[in-house]
Formats: sequence, C-alpha cells, structure tokens
Amino acid sequence: ENYCEVFSKIYDLETVSLRYFNVFGPRQDPKSQYAVVVPIFIDAGLNGRQVEIHGDGLQSRDFTYIANTVDATLLAAVTPGISGKVFNIACGKRYSVLDLLKTIEGLLGISIRHVHTKPRPGDARHTQGDISLASQLMGYKPKVSFEDGLRNTIEWFKNNT
Repeated sequence: ENYCEVFSKIYDLETVSLRYFNVFGPRQDPKSQYAVVVPIFIDAGLNGRQVEIHGDGLQSRDFTYIANTVDATLLAAVTPGISGKVFNIACGKRYSVLDLLKTIEGLLGISIRHVHTKPRPGDARHTQGDISLASQLMGYKPKVSFEDGLRNTIEWFKNNT
C-alpha cells in the first residue's frame, strides 16, 4: 500500500489498494487448508457433519459476498482521482460466528451440530471494515446483503457439490 501510494505520487503510476474483508461465495472449497468458516458451515449442514467453533463464537467478522468485492474492484478500475488511495471493501456490518451459524441453519431449515474448542491464539475478536471512504470517493455500496449472499452460496453448494 505504501509503495503504491509513493509510486502514484512520484511516477504518476495509477494504483489503488483494496482491502477485502472476509469474502465468501460460491466455489469456495470447504476442504481447503485455507477454507473460511462460511463454506465449512454450509458443507457441514448439507452433509450432516458437526462443526468446530473456536472459543465462545461471539467473535465477529464483516462477511462480504463476492459480488460486492467484484463491484468495488470494477469501480476502483474506472473511478478517476483515486490513485494512491487505500479502500476497505466490506459491508460495514459485523456478525458473530454464532450469528453466521444460526443464519445458515435458518436458510437450510436444520440444526447444525457444533462443538466449542479453545480459541485460536492471536485471533482478532472483532473485525469490521469502515467503507465510508470507498462510498464517498468511488460510490461503493454493498448490493448483496449478508443473508442474500449466504442464500446464493447455499444454492450453489446444493447444486454443485
């Protein structure tokens, strides 16, 4: 980000840095070592498996549906006057891991067995993106809500796994 800002100023090289927050959506591999919680919970729910919740489950994240990040990326590519800037790309709202689990259960119409394990060392308790600069300078607004994004993701998993 610093290099991008400097190169933008010194060499007139157009750069924009985007910080994506907890992106989820179709095609994520729940079995990957880099899998995030959304596809893991959906896959477990669809296949009757138990999930692990690290800690009390009250840690929260700003879950951002992939279509929102694509929209922001396209805006960054065509918006004049933002070279060298850094933008948070998120929904500007946070949900706990337990909120996520309950929402997925509601959309699937089932209960997902879960067990609480020890918290992960160094895990941030809460993250939430301040999207005000992206909104102000690029006109970015998340178009797909958390629940609609989960609904879309669940439908993809039902039809493709």
